Formats: sequence, structure tokens, C-alpha cells
Amino acid sequence: MKQCEALEILKLGHNVFLTGAAGSGKTYLLNKYIRYLRSLDVKVAVTASTGIAATHLGGQTIHSWSGIGIREELNESDLDKIGKNHRVKRNFRSTKVLVIDEISMLHARQLDMVDKVARHMFGTNEPFGGLQVVLCGDFFQLPPVARGDTPRLFAYQATAWQRGGFEICYLTEQHRQGDDPLVQVLNDIRSGNVGEHTKIPLRTRYRKPPQYKRTPNLRPTMLYCRNVNVDSLNQRELNRLTGESHSFHMTSTGFSKHIDLLKKNCLAPEELVLKPDAQVLFVKNATDGSYVNGTRGVVLKFEPVQGWPVVRTTTGEEIIVTPQEWSLEQDDVSIASISQVPLRLAWAITVHKSQGMTLDAAQVDLSDAFEAGMGYVALSRVRALNGLMLMGLNPTALEVDPEVLNLDLSMQKLSEASCLELNKLGPEKKSLLQEQVLKYRFSVWLQEGSKEPQTKRKPKAKQKAKPIKGKRIPAEEQILNLAAQQLSLEQIAEQRQIKIGTVLDHLERLKGKKKLPSIDHLRVTIPEQEFNEILAEFKRSEDGKLTPIYQKFAGKYEFETLRIVRLFC
Repeated sequence: MKQCEALEILKLGHNVFLTGAAGSGKTYLLNKYIRYLRSLDVKVAVTASTGIAATHLGGQTIHSWSGIGIREELNESDLDKIGKNHRVKRNFRSTKVLVIDEISMLHARQLDMVDKVARHMFGTNEPFGGLQVVLCGDFFQLPPVARGDTPRLFAYQATAWQRGGFEICYLTEQHRQGDDPLVQVLNDIRSGNVGEHTKIPLRTRYRKPPQYKRTPNLRPTMLYCRNVNVDSLNQRELNRLTGESHSFHMTSTGFSKHIDLLKKNCLAPEELVLKPDAQVLFVKNATDGSYVNGTRGVVLKFEPVQGWPVVRTTTGEEIIVTPQEWSLEQDDVSIASISQVPLRLAWAITVHKSQGMTLDAAQVDLSDAFEAGMGYVALSRVRALNGLMLMGLNPTALEVDPEVLNLDLSMQKLSEASCLELNKLGPEKKSLLQEQVLKYRFSVWLQEGSKEPQTKRKPKAKQKAKPIKGKRIPAEEQILNLAAQQLSLEQIAEQRQIKIGTVLDHLERLKGKKKLPSIDHLRVTIPEQEFNEILAEFKRSEDGKLTPIYQKFAGKYEFETLRIVRLFC
């Protein structure tokens, strides 16, 4: 299918799975459709399965956008909490089209969770709550990581995929550099037709330095299949550097269960050791846009006042890198957080972690590839064959999963069928249907006498002038001010004419937002021995929930007392 045909299908409002080989223009087409929607004021949410992939489209992760976060499952209690999250609710309610890029790295369970949240938000059983959903990716990539005994399932194995009725748009045009031999190598792997003819171009790159635009002191990334090789090389290269080492330690707040979840999903190490000239990779998006998840660089020096690393990126920009925070939120409040300098050593990374990256140059060692698809992922990270330095290769590296191979053939046929149906419509009917999608689904209308679609807006009603009043201070800020004055819970409740439980609700939110003032005056209301006894039990708790602590003490302490102590955890 050509890009122009896929774009016409997208404009018909169908749920679409956009796929094709590396270099077929999937991201280019997605951006084109996103620009089309935004030019009409149609709200489109741009997300991806990983932070690195999200940066290619200027979006965020689907986990953050949808509120599912790092959950492994979604029960009714979780669904209710997400439903009350104002940010997530606003995300869904203001969106007409949801884009999820690099869908191959999203577990089937997670796609089902997104569908479940969407249906809950819109109060309907329609797939994804009635949103147009555009999935993009390539299942020749490695399967998503599964934790524990959970089977590794691609997104196409999700119930939501079956219910979503996705049209398949398989792009067949090739837009990589001219007739670069790497294109044919990747096509051989995809088709399962690997032979000597496939290995010949790869042999020309065996231990040959890659040709690319070089950045001073920055070496090509080394891709290994196993973590042990990555860790060994990074440590060895760091030890070779003669400069003084600087250590940065991760800090955390919250209960151990939540902190452990954050650590598992954070690429920054708990202890980061750096020296001048260390090769590094950013593992988070900067709030000011100065770097993104996946930006490469080299440590130049350390800032003299607080010792933060100064990194020169591949673009030549010098950045002082300060600690960033990863947080777990519930009802718009942080319930746990970790903080670390958002870097990791990058002389080498694993093939798994390279997914979603595009590299000008890479050294690739596939001599101990242990999973079908590894070679395809590693080789497709490089823009062109001359950017590759191949260090080793084994037969497994060029294999693909037979199930994925069969799926790919099936999707090519489904894409051809979609193309035939599109052409049967004819230009007039196709335009009419696309206009109806704009008008009735996306609230865009064609102004009479104009060919340009416009967003439908209700005329603004004339508002009566209102008397100017003093600025209203939010309730939470008022509680903060009263607590800072060392008032008791009873005094705050009396002044605000609310219950003590509501005062504690506000104080817990302030703690989650790291705005809680000194409240030592509340601590002295509880006998020291009792306070320490309760505090010790909370410190042993994994999640800080009240009921298990209450039961532990067999009702000896009231919930109000337990909540006061929890504020000091």
C-alpha cells in the first residue's frame, strides 16, 4: 500500500494498524495525519509504548497519558482511581484520535487496560470508548518484556485488538537512502529468505569502522544481546578513564512496594558513577526540551558548585544535567518518587533497550543472539549499511519468529483487501464519507461556499458583568497556611468548618506534592512510645495502607492517629 492510500483510509475514521518494513515511512505518514488533524483543530493524542519512541512524534508514553502507569493489572479499585484523575479524564475527554507508536513493545495486557480505561471514561462499551485509534509498529521487533510468569503477548493478541476492528495499512514503498544494501538484508530477514546473498553485504562491514558524521570524543554505540556484556564493557571503559570519578545516588520517597515499581521501570541506575569523557545516554525527557530520552553525549566536566555533570550532546550543545524525578501518581498526587541524574553509561546498551532508537552508527555484536528477531532489531537501528560495524553473528540472529512471519503475510493480504475496498469507493463517495467523519465524528464542518473544513464552535453567549471580588484562595492552600501556623487539627477543622478527616485528606495531598510544612506540633499529640510503635510498623509496610496496620494493632489505635503518623513516613 502507498502512503497516499493509507492516508485516505485514516481520513475515513477507521481504527488502523499502520505497519511496514524499516524505512517505509510509517513515522512520516503518522506525522502527516497528525498535522492534518491539528490543522482542523481535531484533538489528537500522540503517544508511544516507550519514552524514546514518543520523542520521535513529540508525544508521551501511553502509560502516562492513559493513567495505567506501571500497573501489571487493572482492578475495579484502580479503574475508579484513574477515573477520578482530572489529568487523565481531561486527556480522554478532549481527544478524538489516539495514536500509539511502536505498538510491538506494548504488551497485549496493557492494550486491554487502555481500552478498559477508555470505555470507563466515556461510559460506553464501544472499543476504546469510541475514539479513533491508530496503532503503528512492526511485529518483527522483539516481543514486549513480561514480568514473572506472565506470558509475552504481542498487542495483536489482545482482546481489544480483536474488538477494535483495525484496518491494516501495510506500507510497501521504500524511502531509505537510495538502493542501500541494508534494505535488502532487512527484507530477506522479514521474508524468511536469509541465505548467503544476505550475509555478503554484512561481511563487508565485519569489524570495519562505521562511516558517519563524527562528534568529538563520541564513539558509536555498541549493541550487545546480553546485559552481562553491556555492564562489563561499560565498567571496563569507565575504569580506563583517568579522571576523577563522581558518584550520584538515587533518592526515594514513599513505601517500598511503590518505590520498587518505579526502580524497575527506570533506566537510570541506583548508583551512577561518571568521569570526564564518559559516554552517556539520557534516559528521560527534559522539561525544557534540551534533551530527550535516547540523546547521546559525552561528559565534559563537572559543574564546580554542586558537581553536576556537564554533557556535550551529538548536536554540540553543552548541558548541565541535574537530578530529575520519576513519580507514581494517584488522584493527581505523588505517592512515591525517585530522583537521579537522568544518565546511564552508553559505550554499550542491549539490543532490547535499543528498540525505538535510530542511530547514525553502531557496533553490533550478534554472536550470542538468543532470540529470534534480535538481528532484525539491531540492524534496523542503523540508518545505512556503512554506519554499521559488525563484530559477530550467529544463525539465530537472522531468524524470525515463524508465527510473526505468518502474521506478516496475513497482514499484507488484509492490507491489499483494504486497498481494493478504498478504490471501489471512487473519488466522490470517498470524499463524502471523509466529510461525514469530519462533521459528525470530529465536529468539523465545511462552511458554505468554502472548501476548507473548519472546527464547529458554538457562538459565545454574552456574559453579564460580575462584581469584582477578592481572589479566592484554594482550600488546600488555606490548610497549608493554617498548618504552618502550628494550629491543631481541631483548630484547622473549626476555622474551615470541615471534618478532621478532610483536613487530613488535604495534608496527605500536600505531602504527595512535597508542599507539607513542618507539622511536628501534630506529632506531640501522640505519646512518643505509641508514635514510634506505629511508625515502625509503617516502615515495615510495603504500601502504607491503613487497614493492615489497623488490623495489626487489633484496633488499638484509631484511623485518625494512624493517618497522623503516616504523614511522618
